[in-house]
Formats: sequence, structure tokens, C-alpha cells
Amino acid sequence: MALADADAVTRRSPAGTGGADTAPDLLNHVGGWGERPTALGCFRLLPVRIDRDLPVVSRWMNDPAVAEYWQLAGEQSVTEAHLRAQLDGDGRSVPCLGLLNGRPMSYWEIYRADLDPLARHYPARPHDTGVHLLIGSAADRARGTGSVLLRAVADLILDERPACSRVVAEPDLRNTPSVAAFLTAGFRFAAEIDLPGKRAALLIRDRLLRAVL
Repeated sequence: MALADADAVTRRSPAGTGGADTAPDLLNHVGGWGERPTALGCFRLLPVRIDRDLPVVSRWMNDPAVAEYWQLAGEQSVTEAHLRAQLDGDGRSVPCLGLLNGRPMSYWEIYRADLDPLARHYPARPHDTGVHLLIGSAADRARGTGSVLLRAVADLILDERPACSRVVAEPDLRNTPSVAAFLTAGFRFAAEIDLPGKRAALLIRDRLLRAVL
């Protein structure tokens, strides 16, 4: 089973046509967060550009192990619509490639959980920041890769977003590798919640517990 955290709640219709360059910044300029050293090498988040990144993201979405949870398999137009809904939206969600030593190997969505429909399903706090993840290639899965990168991204969020006290995630409970990776990365299990299309584990990484997890 792939490490893939499905975005069943935050899919939305485009709110405009401005794209990533003109959307309001609600996430402290994700593209400028820079590199983070990890045990696997240097990692960074690179905001998606449709013209450059659509083929690789669409290919990852068509991996059966990923499609089971993201439900975005099919023609490139399916993935394109999903990406444009964020890029042309109000800035509350930023789709990114994850680059490890300069190589694209994962797809991420960094989003404002407190401004998302997810907030109706748990006691959200202002500036709660959510994470969705899929690791693109089977060769990059397992061996603890997901937990290493999740810890790095959670640290980036907490470092770059001072107003954010918690990083949250809501992987499908059936996706045992994904849940385990979040827990290994220092997230704690908070609750089981019913979301559109899935029963999810609500997982939280608290700023105050960061030093001990």
C-alpha cells in the first residue's frame, strides 16, 4: 500500500483565474521556505506549475496504490482540474512538488485547515495548517522515507508560520502506512472523524510538544 494521504475534504471549485502568482498569501510564501536537511538529503517544497509539473503529478495519481486514496486517476485533465482549483483559488491551499536532493519525488498540499471544510469536523484553532502527501514512485516508498519527510515539512511549517501552533493531518484510517508515518514523524492521534468519502484519523503535531517528539 502506498503512502498517500487522500484529499477528500479540501477539493473545491476554482474561485478565480489568477493562479499561484496572484492568489492571496495565506501560508507565508511556501515557495520561499528553502531547503531542510534530513537524514535522506536536502528537501524542499516547490509550488506546482501546471505547464511544468502536470505530467509527473498525473502519472503519480494513476499509480493504483495512490489512486485508491486520492481518486484522481484518469486523463491528465482530471489532475489538472484538481491543481487549478487550488492555484486559481483563494490561496488557502498550495500544491507542491517535494524535491529530495533536487529530484521531484513527492506531491504535497499545504493548506489552512482552519479555513477549510475540515474545520467543521474538529475543534480547529486559528492558523492550523494541514498537510496532504503522496510519494510518487514505489522505489521511494517504505524505508521510513515518509516519516522523515513529514517531520521535515512539519518543522518547516512551524518555523515559517509563527502564528501556527499545530500541524494537522487526516489520512484515511485504512491507509495504515500513512497513519504510521505521521505517528513516527511526531504527530499524535487525536480522534477518528467522519469526512466525505472516508473515515479518517485526525493527527496533530503540536508546537509545544515539538522538542520531545
